[in-house]
Amino acid sequence: MSTALGAPPRARNTLALVGLFAAVFLAMLDAQVVATALPRMVGELGGAASFAWVTTAYLLAGSVSAPVYGKLGDLFGRKRVVLVAIALFVLGSLACALAPTMPLLIAARVLQGIGSGGLFVAVAAIIGELFPGREGARYFAWFSICFAGSSLAGPVVGGVLTDLAGWRSVFGLNVPIGLAAFGVVANYLSLERRRTTAPFDFAGIVVLSGAIVGLTLATPLSGSIGAVLLVAFLLIERRAAEPVIPLRLFRSRMFGLSVLASAAAGFVFLGSVNYLALFLQTAGDAGPAEAGLLLLPMTLAVAASSMVAGRVIAKTGTYRWAPILSMTLGLAAAFAMSTMDETTPLPIVVAHLVVFGAAAGLNMQVLSMAAQQNVARTDLGAVSATVGFLRSLGTTAGLTVFGAVFTNAFAEDSPAGYSSALNGVFWAMVPALAVGLAASLFLPRVSLRRNH
Repeated sequence: MSTALGAPPRARNTLALVGLFAAVFLAMLDAQVVATALPRMVGELGGAASFAWVTTAYLLAGSVSAPVYGKLGDLFGRKRVVLVAIALFVLGSLACALAPTMPLLIAARVLQGIGSGGLFVAVAAIIGELFPGREGARYFAWFSICFAGSSLAGPVVGGVLTDLAGWRSVFGLNVPIGLAAFGVVANYLSLERRRTTAPFDFAGIVVLSGAIVGLTLATPLSGSIGAVLLVAFLLIERRAAEPVIPLRLFRSRMFGLSVLASAAAGFVFLGSVNYLALFLQTAGDAGPAEAGLLLLPMTLAVAASSMVAGRVIAKTGTYRWAPILSMTLGLAAAFAMSTMDETTPLPIVVAHLVVFGAAAGLNMQVLSMAAQQNVARTDLGAVSATVGFLRSLGTTAGLTVFGAVFTNAFAEDSPAGYSSALNGVFWAMVPALAVGLAASLFLPRVSLRRNH
């Protein structure tokens, strides 16, 4: 039996993916784990007025850096790019663990977020480069489970570590695991090296970054500025020699419909999570810990449906059924949840949430995989970055729309008032799910590749 170092390239790359998935799990965990540690951070460092930026800075930095990593990987090779991303994430985590003040903690979270943005994009592109469509479906399923598992474990891990070893351990844990992941990837990942003399699209990067920041902050002024910058970005990309997001990709029906469905999925499945927890704690009269436990079956449904989708797609090569079923189940869940109020039995509420979770898992990475079909390897980073960007844009739009619907519908501070306002949120999911279903129905009827 060969050792790991003497293993064939395929086995070495599989080992490398284990390291990459560990890094992705940590990066996604850090988007969730801080919530339960924030009170201790504020108690030690102060800065109560700016504590929300501990989370916002991380997410915003990841969103801004993702398209940059995608293009850099296409131009110069993904191994270098993903190693830089892991290194920045580890360095940012160490800086967070040692931060003496709240402003320095927020700055360290920016550095950490810049690393996380590269991980999500690079890993999706690496899977597409290493494995053909059918085989890649299995790895995309594990990628999805990293997301679902980190969402499930985040608040629990944050609470336990904070109680046992203090809030700094929440970040300190990333350092040894991240360094181990760096070593595994550096030693085992085998990818084509690239070098290009084409000019890098600095103007596109700067304008797109400004658009992402403006749209993510979602205030009336920032949103308007973000929309203007987004239009300017599209004009710049039409003339760029190596655009960050090549507009020619949208000529592909598979790509265009995949990113449209992905944006709809981000709008509904990611934009609504906070409101599901709010319903359980208000109309359902559950405490924070109970609400977390009641959301557990939904999270498990996300992981289970994602794994099933990956296995079926790998075996059959057919993929359209997954996003179609996802949007259909999402519509059923939205209609069912719109009927919930303070009198709905908890088992019924949990059943509706399980259906919603299963719907989310069926499209989580399937649409990313579909978008990668029939594109050149040199565009895989741009494809992954575009799918992620539009999904994030959909999530931001969902948060904004759901927030406006909830605020306008909320009548009084009572369980009945909350349930009425939240019913409006569930109804607001329906148009986006209908768009996602329509896009999924028109996806090309093709069998995913057995080889590159």
